[in-house]
Order: sequence, then structure tokens, then C-alpha cells
Amino acid sequence: MISTPSARPPSVRSIGTDYGDPISALLRPPPGESDNDRQLRLHREAEAKRISDSIDEELKAEEKRFRKRKEDVKLLLLGQAESGKSTLQKQFQLIYNPTSLEEERLSWRPVVYYNIVRPVRRIFEVIDTYGELEEDDDAMAIDTIDISSGRNSQESDVRTSSSSEKRLSTLRYRLAPLISVEAALSERLSGGQSTPTKGNLFVRSGWQARSILGKKRKDRTSFNGQRSSVDNLPPRRSEDSTAVINEKDKLIEEVAGILNACKDDIKELWTHATVQRLRDKRRLRLEEWAEYFLDNITRVSSSGYIPDTDDILHARIQTMGVAEHIFEVSLHGRTVTWHLYDVGGARGQRHTWVPYFDDATAIIFMAPVSAFDQYLEEDPRTNRIDDSLQLFTQICSNKLLKDTHLVLFLNKTDILRSKLARGTQVRKYITSYGERPNEYEAVIGYFRAHFTQVHKRNNENMRVLYTHLTNVVDQTATRRIITDIRDSIFRVYLKDAALV
Repeated sequence: MISTPSARPPSVRSIGTDYGDPISALLRPPPGESDNDRQLRLHREAEAKRISDSIDEELKAEEKRFRKRKEDVKLLLLGQAESGKSTLQKQFQLIYNPTSLEEERLSWRPVVYYNIVRPVRRIFEVIDTYGELEEDDDAMAIDTIDISSGRNSQESDVRTSSSSEKRLSTLRYRLAPLISVEAALSERLSGGQSTPTKGNLFVRSGWQARSILGKKRKDRTSFNGQRSSVDNLPPRRSEDSTAVINEKDKLIEEVAGILNACKDDIKELWTHATVQRLRDKRRLRLEEWAEYFLDNITRVSSSGYIPDTDDILHARIQTMGVAEHIFEVSLHGRTVTWHLYDVGGARGQRHTWVPYFDDATAIIFMAPVSAFDQYLEEDPRTNRIDDSLQLFTQICSNKLLKDTHLVLFLNKTDILRSKLARGTQVRKYITSYGERPNEYEAVIGYFRAHFTQVHKRNNENMRVLYTHLTNVVDQTATRRIITDIRDSIFRVYLKDAALV
């Protein structure tokens, strides 16, 4: 027989107020409360309620932002360093947020100057390494070819060589003030932060503000990696803004003055016979942006120079980490927020890509086909085309990206054409190319087939690969390609959202 208590315990509702709801008991005013204590208690309760309501509202807002963000388009720009990712980002900015590019225009001025100073230094370094060797080679060639021309010809050539060396020494002396400002420009752009690769300048988010304001400011980076820019900064008092606008940037004005005074010397150095000989024999290799600015030295060194859009597209500065750029993109009456992620492409930075894979809508992979004769700075044994293929293989085979819209840019086709026209042989650097014609159509077809084959071998979900032959500094052609990409991404976006 089960024993039971003789009486049931009283319920909360059945007992008096002294033994009621414990929360009500806690909130009950203490006995003998004075008017002053009562006012303090009510104030504390009101403040606690205000804080609680504020937290509730923030949670609701965060939930709303999260739902909206799930509906946004996330576009990743992937590829090795110097593949054109940042240039493509500028093209997106030019199309979908031109105002922000206009606000940043002045910030590109020190970058342009840096893109001139560094190649000038590099030219003298190569002359120091190979210059005498090249002169000796030329002298030997003269002795071999012009034996019949006699001693006077040889003496004339010696005098010419000596005169050339003296002129280069003079140019080195005259350009020394320009080379000396490289460290100051690097300090300004990087904010004094150390860089992971010797000789290269890497900058972090917010470099535009530093280069405009001339101050070391702490980067303002949100949790999702959104970069700072001038329009992200807190409002400044009107008198402060006027002071910033009116105040001459002493460093940049000093560099501009030196550059203007040295422009003829830079032009002479760039066209000097020794420098041209080093370029022809591939002893001196400068990036395409360096050649662009040296070819335009008269214009960019002029008084009152402000970078134009082509200058900004050609200007080169390497960023560390992942920078987020946000655009509002409209199509057929529907506006969607696009988050474009520009990533660092150096080997040491590729691990930063992974956190952005799980919710990526689309990827544009940049492969610079002009780099067939170049090798990685981090690993001089690895050809850059081979590195691009390995990297593309990793992207195609990544499980997190199996359903991601994939676009391939075989970029820098203009430079590829130029190299082939100068007689650079692909088979010398890509042995598997064999005896195929050293012509543009054959070369680009060969590279395209290899990237396509990588995609086919790693395409379990039968994903379509959209391939474009690009030169992303070309505004007209790139705008057309971006429009095509926008349309194709929107179709996938609408299909995934069950709207079509």
C-alpha cells in the first residue's frame, strides 16, 4: 500500500501575500521606505528597464541585419598577387560607387609617386649588378665584328662607353634626392607597420585616410573585414575639415617638387641606351604599372597633378588581409547589396580566404596569363602560371565552394600580346608548350584548355565555368564583362531565392 501525506501542500495561489510570487516579493518596497529612498529605487528600476529594452531592440536589429545579410550577394576576388584583383575592384567601384572613388582620388597621389620612385631605384640596382657585364659583352661584340675597322673605331667605342658611364653616374647623383624619399612614402602609406616581404610595400585597411590626412590613424575594421575609408571616419568639426583641405601636405608637396625638378632626368634614365639594353636582354624587368608611369612621367610630375582614372587603375599597392567593399546593385527594379571581398594573394596570406568560403555567392578567379615568364617572389622555383593552376585546383576542389558560381578571368591579355610580339618564347618557360606556334591565339588557347581541364576534373556538381579573356585596366571592355557577370550572378541568386 502506497502511503500519501495526510494533506496536500498549499499552492502559490492559495497562500497569502507574505508567501506569494518570489519576484513580486523582491520588487515589493522595503518596510519603512522613505520618500528619498523610494525615488532612488524608482530611478534604478526605470534605468534597468531602459537598458533591458535597449538590449531587446539591439537583438531585434541584429536579427534583422542577419536576415538581410543572408539575402546579400557575397563576391570573392581570388588569385595570386599581381593578378589584377584590386584593379577589378576599382572597376566595380567606378561603376557602382563612383563617388567613393572620387573621394579617394587624392589618396592615390602618393601611391603614384611611390610607383615612380621605386622603379627608379630598381633601375640603378640592376645597373650596379649587370651594367659592367653588359658593357663588356658589347665591347667583345665590337671586337669580334669590327676587327677590320681598326683601332680608331675601338677607341671611339671606349670613349662612348666611358661617356655613358659618366652620364649614368651624373643621373644617379641628380636623382638621389628622389630615391631618398622612398622610405618616407612607404612610412606614410603603411602607417609605419612592418611588411612581410622584403622590398615590397604592404598596407592595411584605412591607408587612404593616412595618405590624405598625413596622420597615423588606427584602422577601423568591422568584424566582417569592411575596410575604412574617408567616408567611414567619424564626422569632423567644420573648422577641422577646412584645415585639412587647406593645409598643404608637406611630404607630398616636397615629393611633388622633387619629382617635377627630376622629370627630365627620369626620362633620360628611362630611355638611356644601357637601360634599354638591359630591358631587351631581360636583365631589367619592371612591372607593367612601373612602365606605365615612367612612360607618362612628364604628365604625372607636372605641378598640381591629380591622378586621373587611368592612373588609379594602373597604380599598384598591395593590401594585407581581406578588404570588404559594399555596393548597391540594381537589376530589373530589384536592388541587392553586394559585398565584394578583395583578398591578399601572396602565399602567406591565402589562409585568410577560408572564413569567407562558407557563404560565398560567387568567385571571380584571376589568372594573369602574361606571367608565363615570371616566377613567384616567395618561391623563385615556381612559375606563376603553374602556381595559378595549383591555386585554381584548390578552389575548384574545395567542398565549401562546390555550389558557388565560378568565373575565370584569364587576365592581362594585352601584356601577353606585347610579350609575344617582342619574341618572348613561351616554350622557354613552359616546356610542355612544345613546338606550338608562339602566337597569341595558340598560347591563350593552350592556357584556357589547362584551366578548363582543372575545372572538369573537380566538378562533381556539374557547375558551369564562365571564362573571360580580360585586360581589367580597359574601362570599356571591363564594364561590359562586369555587366555580364552581374546578370549571370543575379540569375543564380534569384533561382536560389526561389523567386524564379
